[in-house]
Amino acid sequence: MAIATINPATGETVKTYEPLSDEALEDRLARAAAAFAQYRLTSLRDRAGWLRAAADALDADAATVAELMTTEMGKTLASAKAEVAKCAKALRYYAEHGEGFLQPQPADAGAVGAVEAYVVHQPLGVVLAIMPWNFPLWQAMRFAAPALMAGNVGLLKHASNVPQTALYLEELFRKAGFPADVFQTLLIGSSTVERVIRDDRVVAATLTGSGPAGQSVGAIAGDALKKTVLELGGSDPFIVMPSADLDKAAEVAVTSRCQNNGQSCISAKRFMVNADVAEEFTRLFAEKLAALTVGDPMAEDTQVGPLATESGLEDVERYVQDAVAKGATVVTGGRRVDRPGWFYEPTLVTGLTPEMAMHSEEVFGPVAALYPVADLDEALRIANDHVYGLGANLWSEDQGERLRFIRDVQSGMAFVNGMVTSYPELPFGGVKQSGYGRELTEVGMYEFTNAKTVWIGPPSSRQGEGETASAAAE
Repeated sequence: MAIATINPATGETVKTYEPLSDEALEDRLARAAAAFAQYRLTSLRDRAGWLRAAADALDADAATVAELMTTEMGKTLASAKAEVAKCAKALRYYAEHGEGFLQPQPADAGAVGAVEAYVVHQPLGVVLAIMPWNFPLWQAMRFAAPALMAGNVGLLKHASNVPQTALYLEELFRKAGFPADVFQTLLIGSSTVERVIRDDRVVAATLTGSGPAGQSVGAIAGDALKKTVLELGGSDPFIVMPSADLDKAAEVAVTSRCQNNGQSCISAKRFMVNADVAEEFTRLFAEKLAALTVGDPMAEDTQVGPLATESGLEDVERYVQDAVAKGATVVTGGRRVDRPGWFYEPTLVTGLTPEMAMHSEEVFGPVAALYPVADLDEALRIANDHVYGLGANLWSEDQGERLRFIRDVQSGMAFVNGMVTSYPELPFGGVKQSGYGRELTEVGMYEFTNAKTVWIGPPSSRQGEGETASAAAE
């Protein structure tokens, strides 16, 4: 894929970039290694100050950056502005809490025969972040803020269709006062990633992306014995039981499924609804989907913009056509929008069966699959019968159902009566083929630190005897 900004609302190529030459890439790797040698020695107070300065600079640039993201990947301007604000919040969160997270953690010295014992978290070094286009600022920030606070140096290989956002991130940290080369953007293609991972100056990698991308990065890093964190796909279940507030559940279902134009790994995609309320919920869900305003993502009243790429639009179209051909029913939507750009109608499909691709794969667009179920057992069976395990939702006022859901759903995150989302204050990540490792809070910070054990023994008796003999000789 060319490194270029292509406006998905029009299909127009706005700006193109040449990838880094081999010589330029070598220079950046050398500069990153040199930067780490000094940056790891900076004080936690200084790092926190630079993070706060970055948050202030981001706030000042908010309008421009939001328009940039909307131009590059088509998210609505309102959601782009919210993404900018969320990134500023994360920067301030780690500025406020990072020093506490990185204090030595005392251990039971007496139990291990020491005068003093503790664990100290120290930075690993140069970390490569391979990030996707769907949340072009937030995905990179939730790596960068904790990694930089911990004393690591970041190299960003961003998606090829959001190069201007990627370059802005490098500029942001430079403007905030971080030492030179502590955070650099690499404009390189996917074929160059293996070289960077294998380079001895790069100690770890993190990727948010597809399953095949995760397999590739994990295999390369594993062969090179380097730490990885992988946040991959998701096809989150959204379970609705009879005690739920159906109108509220349907409202949140629409928001979850269509946020970011349906292109979010933690969007609810599969909806398991108890048969006693399935008809009413389906009606509410379909009505609310059909009422969404689809159009120009720069317009303030637009709720759903275009898909980010033409190939993404074609994929969504294929999933729906395949399901209909095999007997599924489209309740609402189900077509491209007749206008320039890569738009698809918010869509609800029922009657899904295992032979349909939509049943077992992730649909990255505003398309919901609904399954009437007899009870919570059947809902959990369908929810867990999937390769992914990122987030999961339950709507119920029954305490027993809530406890069973939390215990039995196979996911990294379980939300009850609310939409799965990410917060700096909570760990983020999944199980199964949704990846491994965690981002955010102190857990995400520790992924790229060395938890070094420190054991300090009692004073040496020989040292004491030597001191006595020396004093006597005098």
